[in-house]
Order: sequence, then C-alpha cells, then structure tokens
Amino acid sequence: MKKRMLIFFGAPGVGKGTQAAIISSKLNIPHISTGDILRDAICKENTLGLEAKSLPIKAN
Repeated sequence: MKKRMLIFFGAPGVGKGTQAAIISSKLNIPHISTGDILRDAICKENTLGLEAKSLPIKAN
C-alpha cells in the first residue's frame, strides 16, 4: 500500500490542529504536531529545545 501524508499549514488560529485531530481520529492515523514537539523540547531543554529556543521568532 502506498504511504500518504497530509500536511496542514497556515497562520496561527486557523484550525490546523483541530482539522488534523479530526482527520487523525476518523482515519485512525497518527497526528504529529511539530509545534507540540518543539514546545516540549524547549521545556525539557534538550538539544532540539535549545536549538529551537535560539532561533528568532517572527510573527505578523
């Protein structure tokens, strides 16, 4: 079977996580959130977290 990926991207607050969670639940597929992964790494202050924390954050 061919593997497929869905990637959601957009501005903050547009519902990416909500839609991903709904689809993940209905299709029984994993929901991987890079934002959640990075926030967790920053809290744990591991190598990834320290690298992410050092990057400038730009918001409109």
